[in-house]
Amino acid sequence: MLGLEQDILQFVRHTYDFLQWPGVILLMTIESLAVPIPTEVIMPLAGWMLVQWQGLGWHYTLWAGFCGGLGCVIGSSIFYLIGLKGGRALVERYGNRFFVSHGDIDRAHGWFEKHGEVAIFFSRFIPILNTWIGIPAGTAKMNFPKFLLYTLIGSSLYCSALAYGGYKLGENWNIIREVTRPFDIPVAIVIVVVVAVYLYQHKKKTSH
Repeated sequence: MLGLEQDILQFVRHTYDFLQWPGVILLMTIESLAVPIPTEVIMPLAGWMLVQWQGLGWHYTLWAGFCGGLGCVIGSSIFYLIGLKGGRALVERYGNRFFVSHGDIDRAHGWFEKHGEVAIFFSRFIPILNTWIGIPAGTAKMNFPKFLLYTLIGSSLYCSALAYGGYKLGENWNIIREVTRPFDIPVAIVIVVVVAVYLYQHKKKTSH
């Protein structure tokens, strides 16, 4: 395991030893605020340390998932409020430098009104995107109760699946992280490429 992740692992272990279930909420709140503590470490370890190790049944992984989802809701709500309070103003002020017009903001607003639930739900299963999706949702003024609901549902399902994996694998829970680690950089690259392509195409349209 990488040196940094070894330090993260020790931090997560100590948090669970000290706080138990509230530690899951705390760690996932921190993760949802873009602090690099992978969900794929937090939740499988919860399935092992807080469920299997404690002699609890597999259904407690659902409780672990709910706690993880609740942490995501707390952290994502903060990013949503950042987008809501300051996001649109920043985009309106500096967006033209990135070829983002007022019309683009209005279209994004309308898109989130129509499809925001789907975007929020499925983003919870995509590393990196699941952290930052709250800001554009807030900027577009997506319905806040819907944002909370779909964040909770999507996050709880993903966290439960990871916790169940940790429960089944026990001391070998880190296999999950070994499998998911190679996808971190490709996912980040895809997101950057998609944004770059959008900006390039948008620049071409606005230049004609």
